[in-house]
Amino acid sequence: MQDCGLMGLKIIMFAPVLLEAASCRGLTGEGETFMAVPTFTMRQLLEAGVHFGHNTRRWNPKMEQYIFGVRNKVHIIDLQQTVPMLYAALNTTRDIAANGGRVLFVGTKRAAGEIIAESAKKCGQYYVNHRWLGGMLTNWKTISNSIRTLRDLETQLSSDESRGLTKKELLNLTRQRDKLELALGGIKDMGGRPDMLVIIDTNKEEIAINEAHKLGIPIAAIIDSNSNPMNIDYPIPGNDDAMRAIQLYCDLFAGAVLDGLQQEMTVSGADVGESEVLIPEPTLQESKSEEKNIDHLQVDASSEQESSLEGNQLKSETSSSEDNSFPVNDGSKDTD
Repeated sequence: MQDCGLMGLKIIMFAPVLLEAASCRGLTGEGETFMAVPTFTMRQLLEAGVHFGHNTRRWNPKMEQYIFGVRNKVHIIDLQQTVPMLYAALNTTRDIAANGGRVLFVGTKRAAGEIIAESAKKCGQYYVNHRWLGGMLTNWKTISNSIRTLRDLETQLSSDESRGLTKKELLNLTRQRDKLELALGGIKDMGGRPDMLVIIDTNKEEIAINEAHKLGIPIAAIIDSNSNPMNIDYPIPGNDDAMRAIQLYCDLFAGAVLDGLQQEMTVSGADVGESEVLIPEPTLQESKSEEKNIDHLQVDASSEQESSLEGNQLKSETSSSEDNSFPVNDGSKDTD
């Protein structure tokens, strides 16, 4: 470990290999292969504060290999290691989603709860953002019974039967439903154990990590300077407290899932095209209607593409005008 001056920190920011090559390639264990997962740059990590660790008094010695140095009594995480490790986790997440697997986002800390839920819903996956119930993985049978109870309560409260209940009975059923919804709402449609866990804070989710490790479920987790990287299949050194950093992680993992689902749909579409099932030809009226719809979609797509290009150009101009100096601590970390 070393003390990071301004010049030393800029070495991280302008590492030539990572800034360019890492944004379009990743490590899979078998050499470099092109990755279709969402790309990111070193600048994005820096702007999100991913490099900021905790105060040097609150570190975990097992994280020493991932720490670049110290600045103002705060550990600075080595982003040169973060980039390939994050890509490895994204690549695995994409592959699992492409094979029809379930991805469970876990983040019960207050800063991550809402972001976790939104990201999981955006990519059609599952989440736990309130409290991890013991046995949620290892005792899935009991959890399934609780989910069944939740569904029964939802059906009962939405049916005409609820009109015949007293106010006290209705209040008790509503409270029971809300309590189960808070704990199990993010996994009630999962239908079985997940195939991968994405965890934000390993210190908060120790029970989840132990259960997943016991069952052999792969884990991708953000490990801060005060975290324990043990039993994590895909550790990602980075800030697990700043909301901007958490948002970046969740967006990248959600994008990887969506890419995997798109790949799965593409393969399924090819299989359907090669099948010998005869599809009836549309009538003349249906064909004209479809042609109009296609034309309309093409116009909409062109408009969206033009808007996207304008937005990217504006973003590029704004980014180029920003100062290249190393970002300062945004206050999301303790500096006691």
